[in-house]
Amino acid sequence: MAEDSCTVYPLFGGAISTTFPRRFQDVSNVRQVPDHQEVFVDPARDESLIVEILDLKMDVADSGSATWFLQDLANEQDAEGTTITEQSVVFEAPGLCYRNMPAAITTAVGQMAVSKGRQGREAQNLVKVYLTNIRLKEVGTDVLITAYEPLVINPLSESASTVGAGTAVPAAQSGIMPMAEVFKLAVSSFKVHDWSLFGSAAA
Repeated sequence: MAEDSCTVYPLFGGAISTTFPRRFQDVSNVRQVPDHQEVFVDPARDESLIVEILDLKMDVADSGSATWFLQDLANEQDAEGTTITEQSVVFEAPGLCYRNMPAAITTAVGQMAVSKGRQGREAQNLVKVYLTNIRLKEVGTDVLITAYEPLVINPLSESASTVGAGTAVPAAQSGIMPMAEVFKLAVSSFKVHDWSLFGSAAA
């Protein structure tokens, strides 16, 4: 499966790193995304992986944080028919500590209908969304890792010209790593190399 070999991607100037397949291209500069995001896309499948750094949402409980962020994402994208299909309990990441405080991690999976860019609701695609919230409380930060896996491509979507309209071809049929596994790998391999990325709280 050489076409889906993985590599370590340095993020935010190398302050963070994570691992996922080489077929994902960094489009952060092309799309002019905000400084607090790094965006990677597999254009052949219209799959994407986003790593985002946010101020800690103090009013959101650890136990429901991934679900909260997933619903917030759906609201931001004016998504329709959003359903949460899975959510994890909170677990700690002993290997991801700052001043002996391990990160608290939760994950949620859902489905929603979203349109690309400025296309309207008539061009919405049905996508599966995987989201993990890594809470770095000692540095006042929520890190989100979000993966998008198209399930059905709308003929009116700009994606249709690249990947084709209709039901998406399963990754297994294409001999590549399924998005659920890509997501798990990106989360499990997440590392912080330079805590000063998170500002004065990490001083």
